[in-house]
Amino acid sequence: MNKLLGISLLLIVIMNLGRTFIPVIQQEINYNVTRVDTFTKSTLKSTTPVDMDFGIIIDKIGANAHVIKNVNPYDENVYQKALVGGISHVDGSAIPGQKGNIFLFSHSSENLFKASKYNSVFYLLSKLEKGDEIRLYYENNTYVYLVQEKKIVPRSTVEFISDNTTEESLTLMTTWPPGTSVMRVLILATRQQS
Repeated sequence: MNKLLGISLLLIVIMNLGRTFIPVIQQEINYNVTRVDTFTKSTLKSTTPVDMDFGIIIDKIGANAHVIKNVNPYDENVYQKALVGGISHVDGSAIPGQKGNIFLFSHSSENLFKASKYNSVFYLLSKLEKGDEIRLYYENNTYVYLVQEKKIVPRSTVEFISDNTTEESLTLMTTWPPGTSVMRVLILATRQQS
């Protein structure tokens, strides 16, 4: 009887870990299988955004998502609900085309067992490097940003949320390593003027 209980508990743990990490593994496989260095910029820019009212595309990591505007980043009930529907835009941060910093975040998991319940669009955010392109769509306009810097910071770091820059900049944030909430990955980008 004890062996049966032990095996059952072990299977439950394995299933929960699998449920947690399957999205991460799928994202990694897709990234490595579909990544072709011979893509031209015109090929990459042919991706159709899922939302022209407020959306984001990051071709390098296969991200194409709706952005939910004006989400309170300090109220867990509010932002966890928003993350189910897409990327969250921090209430009070700039919007595309406006001077200031746009702050977007996704995949903010509490623990390993809740990670798969939330949006996984930014699982591969740590793959971005300087010069990579991020496109935001807002009210049927396209805004292009280029990555300037990537930072891995403690989860308690919040000063980037209220960055009062006078430039048109973009900050993307997710939890790191994927499936945990130990640290944060920040991607800092500036708008490319046409």
